[in-house]
Amino acid sequence: MPLDLVTISKRAQLSPFHFLRSFRSAFEKTPHAYLTHVRIERAKELLASDHLPVTEVCFEVGFESLGSFSTLFAKHVGESPSSFRRRMNRLYRSAEIWSGLAIPHCFLYRFFAFP
Repeated sequence: MPLDLVTISKRAQLSPFHFLRSFRSAFEKTPHAYLTHVRIERAKELLASDHLPVTEVCFEVGFESLGSFSTLFAKHVGESPSSFRRRMNRLYRSAEIWSGLAIPHCFLYRFFAFP
């Protein structure tokens, strides 16, 4: 079910414009931008797990178009969903190789995830 400002504001028992101002004040984003952020973060988790094709990840997180998902993902993350998946796979393979050493995971993530 698509979410729209009028429906959400009625649920919160506020006018649409007051809800929008209050939401932006609390979260520093509009409801739409917040929802997009949450969807992209969930997509990153699903892409890193490597179990679903990119198209299924797109629909799983609530996007209706692979093109708009890919464009927004690249805008927010800085790379395409497929590129992100490849980088995460390299990161995890590298972490497996280095796991026997006493190197903190956060260091490995920083070193391999952000070249």
